[in-house]
Amino acid sequence: CVACNENKPKKELIRVVKNTEGIIEVDLTGKKNGRGSYICSNLDCLEIAKKSKKLEKALQAEIPDEVYSKLNEIIEDKID
Repeated sequence: CVACNENKPKKELIRVVKNTEGIIEVDLTGKKNGRGSYICSNLDCLEIAKKSKKLEKALQAEIPDEVYSKLNEIIEDKID
């Protein structure tokens, strides 16, 4: 996880990928081409990643608000 630096099984993490066109999106399959970065299924980690811009640093690009919103939805769905 880029936020908490914990090593966890891939199935417990959510992948965010930047493809060759520079488009950033959430990759639930874990198989899309491009530079990927992982975050825990945890709202605290999402908040840390957003505030410290760790995802942006890992992907070397600005993360759109829609991606953070999508991550938030996915994490909340997993909690329920």
